[in-house]
Amino acid sequence: MAAARRATPDEIAVGLINLPERRYDPVRQIRSRVCYGLAILAAVVLLVMADRNGYRDGADGKMSWLDALYYATVTLSTTGYGDIVPVSPSARLVNAVVITPLRIAFVAILVGTAFEVLTRRYRDQRRRDRWRTTLQGHTVVIGYGTKGVNAIKQLLATGLSPDRVVVVDTRPDNVAEANRDGYAAVLGDATRDAVLRQAGVPTAERVIIAANRDDTAVLATLSARQLNPTCLVAASVREAENEPLLLRSGADAVITSSAAAGRLLGVAAQSPLVGEVFADLLVHGDGLELAERPVRPEEVGRAPRDCPEPVVAVLRHGRAIPYPQVSLLTEGDRVVVVGSRPRVGPPPETVVVAVEPDQP
Repeated sequence: MAAARRATPDEIAVGLINLPERRYDPVRQIRSRVCYGLAILAAVVLLVMADRNGYRDGADGKMSWLDALYYATVTLSTTGYGDIVPVSPSARLVNAVVITPLRIAFVAILVGTAFEVLTRRYRDQRRRDRWRTTLQGHTVVIGYGTKGVNAIKQLLATGLSPDRVVVVDTRPDNVAEANRDGYAAVLGDATRDAVLRQAGVPTAERVIIAANRDDTAVLATLSARQLNPTCLVAASVREAENEPLLLRSGADAVITSSAAAGRLLGVAAQSPLVGEVFADLLVHGDGLELAERPVRPEEVGRAPRDCPEPVVAVLRHGRAIPYPQVSLLTEGDRVVVVGSRPRVGPPPETVVVAVEPDQP
């Protein structure tokens, strides 16, 4: 893959779109082009020998295999010394109709690399334009650190397609890593409206804010909510005192990373097995997992404990109500239940909670 072009300050200010590219093996590309060139050379040699009587050699008047190879070489390379020329109508017709297109293809193969470099910027801009026109109902993830990466993994486990994910980050190496992982990314400051517009926030279905700083998370939440009043905004902060500020800024859900990590550590210190259960619930598709589903018709008017799966909460009128506070399920309710799947591997022996360090 070609080296990434260094972004200019003006491009970063408005958000530079970087799309994932198919990875090419340079050695394989060169080998393929050499094979194509040799195949064209061999085809011209066979065409000349098939009508050898239609050519005249200035040296001895006869065409041998060596003469045909020589003629094919100087013809395809557009050198044309003129010592071997087609004289019959059929030979001239073959040169005009067949060998001339092969010559053009041969030259195109030789200069293909230079041509690709010259057209790369134009092709990249066309890809960005096509990508922007199809950007609808996607997920924007601000921050491609530990929290952002794991948030995307969780969404992918629930069926989200990678081409519906757009990453926004201020660090070029994080943007490059997102591209390598198969996600479109925008290099720029997520607190700027222009950058969020480049990421398609106005047409996004959800925005996940996993910034390294709480003030960045608040500003990004305000900008995202202003650009898209209807999308779901989930944000993460380090300090619990900033949670009300994020909620007032327009976040639908706020996760306090330091408090959550502290609670998990306390649970694991008191009972490692209970801590293992908590960790199991956080991993989708392996062992225990939380799932949300609508109340079935036969469950309306019954207590949550009568459901076939354990119910931990009831979602009603935009609120999550703990199951002991709900006496009867009503039509339109949704329930959060605990499901289970066979484990992919052996259960973990320890529970490790990773928290990103603060960055200045």
